[in-house]
Amino acid sequence: MQLRLPRTVRARRRTVQAVMAAAVLALAPATWMHAAAAGKLRTTADVPAADVAVVFGAGLWRGRPTPYLAHRLDTAAELYRTGKVKVLLVTGDNSRTEYDEPGAMRAYLAARGVPDGKVVSDYAGFDTWDSCVRAREVFGVDRAVLVTQDFHIKRAVALCERAGVASYGVGVAEPQDSTWYYGTTRELFAAGKAALDAAVRPAPRFLGPREPGVAEALAAASPAAPR
Repeated sequence: MQLRLPRTVRARRRTVQAVMAAAVLALAPATWMHAAAAGKLRTTADVPAADVAVVFGAGLWRGRPTPYLAHRLDTAAELYRTGKVKVLLVTGDNSRTEYDEPGAMRAYLAARGVPDGKVVSDYAGFDTWDSCVRAREVFGVDRAVLVTQDFHIKRAVALCERAGVASYGVGVAEPQDSTWYYGTTRELFAAGKAALDAAVRPAPRFLGPREPGVAEALAAASPAAPR
């Protein structure tokens, strides 16, 4: 099938303008994310200290964290060991009894020396927006360090800021393999949903009552962090 271009100069100009407008609209969500996260991305060494780190889920394989999730948890454990944060809020999916993402995250951290009393589980972090809103509204977190992969960290920071959590993000670098490219490409599409969530501010799939876990963990006598 042969593509027919508009015959008149005016029609061609309108076509070009329409294509340019569509491109601007398509890129607007990603532009918003980059602007919202500007100046908020740090490393484990230079991130400002905060009481809480929020660690986002990234799936399980045979009941254990996937490699990407394990890398997030390793980074969070380092933040705890170096005194950058006092409590880890692990947020993920536990919508089915046989799939307990926060439980697996908690067990992984315990095996790496993070005291169980310093890990709080959010069992209804079904997506990034839900995790951010629940961190603020359910667990009372108003300032946090966010831990996720480098391709996801801008979206996490932008959404948590919008949800009322003053955030710095630590992005975990990964080899640029097929999984990394998939995640990076997925972010281009996820940016649209993120922008919509930020504009509409929908309630999470499950909100529930306030939970004292973070406040109790912070109030408890803090054991010496393992070195």
